[in-house]
Amino acid sequence: MTLQNPISLQAKTRPIALKPHKLGPTSLRFNLKNLLPLAVLAAAFPCAAEAGMRALPDPLKPSQYHAADPAQAELGQLLFYDKILSGNRNISCGTCHHHRFGSADGLSLGIGEGGKGVGPDRTAGTGDDRIKQRVPRNAPGLWNLGHKSVRVLFHDGRISNNPVYGNGYKSPAKKHLPQGLSSVLAAQALFPMTSDAEMAGTPDENEVAAAVHDRIDKGWPILTARVAQNETYAQMFSAAFSDVDAPEDITIVHVAEALSAFMNAEWRSGTSDFDRYLAGDAAAMSTEAQKGMQLFYGKARCNDCHTGQLFTDDEFHALAIPPIGPGRPLPNDRVARDNGRMEQTRRIEDAYRFRTPPLRNVAVTGPYGHNGAFPTLEAMIRHHCDPDKSLASWTTEQAGLPEVPWLAKADFVTLQDKIETARQRRHVDILDRPLEDNEIEAIVAFLESLTDSRTRPMGVPKRVPSGLPVDQ
Repeated sequence: MTLQNPISLQAKTRPIALKPHKLGPTSLRFNLKNLLPLAVLAAAFPCAAEAGMRALPDPLKPSQYHAADPAQAELGQLLFYDKILSGNRNISCGTCHHHRFGSADGLSLGIGEGGKGVGPDRTAGTGDDRIKQRVPRNAPGLWNLGHKSVRVLFHDGRISNNPVYGNGYKSPAKKHLPQGLSSVLAAQALFPMTSDAEMAGTPDENEVAAAVHDRIDKGWPILTARVAQNETYAQMFSAAFSDVDAPEDITIVHVAEALSAFMNAEWRSGTSDFDRYLAGDAAAMSTEAQKGMQLFYGKARCNDCHTGQLFTDDEFHALAIPPIGPGRPLPNDRVARDNGRMEQTRRIEDAYRFRTPPLRNVAVTGPYGHNGAFPTLEAMIRHHCDPDKSLASWTTEQAGLPEVPWLAKADFVTLQDKIETARQRRHVDILDRPLEDNEIEAIVAFLESLTDSRTRPMGVPKRVPSGLPVDQ
């Protein structure tokens, strides 16, 4: 998509001259490693060069991922689905990133701490244990997060590789993030445990949430102690980590590394029709998917932002996604809204910008947008074609929000705020790019060709060492 720069939240932006598109390293890489995919492309589309289609990415390779120790991954699988890591012992990482839903949850906005069940059937709980708010943003898929190119995570980029605090990462924990985390994925794994809406609960409910309320890192030792006191876990940590000889040696870094090893090993791409096509099998993708690929890398210019092997530039863009849910307002905000990247940078030009999502396995990780406002790939593509028209015609029925009567008034309060929605319409980084219906259908077919096998190496464990129930 073609980019334009927003000016401010208050003043209406005016289109500015666009800089010529700068071809990245992938676009200029005409080496032996990708001659075969280019040859296949040329045979399928002789006019691709005239259409301005860019070069395809190199195939993914195991060497491009961080190492994932098998013993640590096995331990991480159990921790991922064990509710022992939540304040009230009632939710796990796997509740909102489940195998059944492609490592996501199938909801626009998740039902976190206090809910019951999994996926679109998850309910908001009852009585004093019921949820206090929806999770403010859509649960993203976990595909390829162990890839070495991944440098920033979360929709607003709040976790990133950065030496500013002396621990290797910029994060909400700042200088209190522990030393020794091996990747941004391992750092990311720690923060759902500190979120009241996701896994921690509220300070009046449990000691973990109370500790986090005091300072974000103070809940981690409590969770670590829970795990270390479990004999099975203690033995597994000792077997998986050379620096763990006794339960008291286990730290939250070991927990994070185990979770990271599991996510890294479990959700890697490489078996999709597109991957087979890149490997030289011209028949691996349907004619419709190949047409969509030509549009994706050509006329539609989706590759402007969804670039590289993982289909993301790891940058932040404002798309005027219909605002739903509680959002993430800044402390001084007088209205409910999600400020996006601006929450982290405090720069007004970053308002409403969100990280470009990777697209591998995108067909099985909907709904789409940072808040899941669009239920289908077709709807999401149409929004890219004309954001203003899409925002104006969007209806609340498109949101996949399980019924929560006590939160209903807040679900669409921002959408009903005409001043706030006008700000979002003015603050858009993509220009209209009209496509015909058949072209949109072809792009959908291409995106569906990015889907890997749904059978993963490890899957959901039948039971976990804590004895707590596992969401199956």
